[in-house]
Amino acid sequence: MKQYMLAHDLGTSGNKATLYHTDGRMAASCVHEYPAYYPAPGWVEQDPEDWWKAVCSSTRELLEKSGISAGEIEAVSFSAQMMGCLPVDVQGKPLRPMIIWADTRAGKEEAFMKERIGMGRGYEITGHRLSASYSAAKLLWIRNHEPQVYHKCRWMLQAKDYIIFRLTGNIVTDYSDASGTNFFDIRKKCWSEEILSALDIDPSILPEPHPSTDIGGRVTREAAELTGLLEGTPVVIGGGDGSCACAGAGVVEEGSAYHVLGSSSWISMASKSPYFDPELRTFNWVHLDPELYTPCGTMQAAGYSYNWYKRTLCQLETMEAEEALISPYERINEGVKKAEPGAGGVIYLPYILGERSPRWDADVRGAFLGMSVTTTKEDLSRAVLEGVSYNLRIILESLKQGRAINDLRVIGGGAKGEAWLQILADIFQMPLKVPVYLEEATSLGAAVCAGVGVGIYPDFSAVKKINPVVREILPQKSLAGRYDKLYTIFNQAYEGLKEVNQGLGEYRMEMEREKEADK
Repeated sequence: MKQYMLAHDLGTSGNKATLYHTDGRMAASCVHEYPAYYPAPGWVEQDPEDWWKAVCSSTRELLEKSGISAGEIEAVSFSAQMMGCLPVDVQGKPLRPMIIWADTRAGKEEAFMKERIGMGRGYEITGHRLSASYSAAKLLWIRNHEPQVYHKCRWMLQAKDYIIFRLTGNIVTDYSDASGTNFFDIRKKCWSEEILSALDIDPSILPEPHPSTDIGGRVTREAAELTGLLEGTPVVIGGGDGSCACAGAGVVEEGSAYHVLGSSSWISMASKSPYFDPELRTFNWVHLDPELYTPCGTMQAAGYSYNWYKRTLCQLETMEAEEALISPYERINEGVKKAEPGAGGVIYLPYILGERSPRWDADVRGAFLGMSVTTTKEDLSRAVLEGVSYNLRIILESLKQGRAINDLRVIGGGAKGEAWLQILADIFQMPLKVPVYLEEATSLGAAVCAGVGVGIYPDFSAVKKINPVVREILPQKSLAGRYDKLYTIFNQAYEGLKEVNQGLGEYRMEMEREKEADK
């Protein structure tokens, strides 16, 4: 009797393969890592053959260590990194490595898109700002710099689309991944003729978009031999990692939202229509449920800020944690709890990687402000967590301006830290709900998508039973006034340092040019 679903989560650092029972229990999981390559400053690429090898080996490993037979798997589906650009030829063979989401080389192409389309019009059509981060600018870069590749390109694929091709022989994509390309009309759910015409892109280069729950094909004999799967197993298309996380967190109806607290961090919600922020701070994906959207805002350095702080300033705490056989973050969190809310008047600006939402500022950089001779290490530790939380509050409030948010769930590795959860609840002045699955929500969303696609579940509401809320963090009302005041100062600090950050950005570019000249 078939009773399992296989989800592959194709991330930036590796593929996480997970087997779920149809009742939602996780049966087995494994991770196979692969590298990213950095050929030049701002360039980030991956070899799609590495993804395929990871999918094949992780599938075989899961079947072997779980004791589950290939015949017991109902369907396979995917969550994957978004906003990439992989050109393939008419046989589906990659013509170059994939330019992944983190690559920012296409600055001139971004400017060209703004000139041809206009930022406001692009946002109105796609639900996103026009940016070098998205697939369209990357494809234009290939056209401009690698014309021999561009002229051979039959399709532009995303990561999961390529793996689906290797499994089934079919070329497809889904609405969620399509909505991360800057080519997609998010309301009509089709490729935008206006944008493609303005950029002189042949529409046939883009795969046919489908709902995430559609069956993209079935495992071929060749793919079955390589993966250990049963020939003919249904492959449900799945979606981009953001949309999968949304479904896996249980955010499957309007008014519900979730917050991923990871290296980067985002807040997103379910909505029956896209939300177009007047200040263009947030953006929109299509949900795995094709009737819903996920308005979203992503900041660059959330958990990454805490990781940077640990690596740079917390060597002693790290050594003490190693001796005590605990996580360094547990040791640092002890200091966070000792510090007074408000960190003794110290504010941290969490912009060590520049910023996407809500600032969209490539020049901005991080800072500690308000330090004095009485500032303690504990104050600095708390200031880092509070600074990230202030920034996230801007995203939350911008989404609230357009849609009611009645329910906010928190997932991701950072959701394990009680100190940070309490700080977030206090700064947001909103209860936070924590479900069973935190770091597995993304792959769980893909698994539930597979279940909906083959009829195991009638709709995505099934995930609310599979990943229920197990605890709630309540805000301390007594801190509302204090944090409101500091939140205002946090925003003033960003605005006040704009000119300084622009000057430092120009300085860094000058230094880079001098280094290049010296080579």
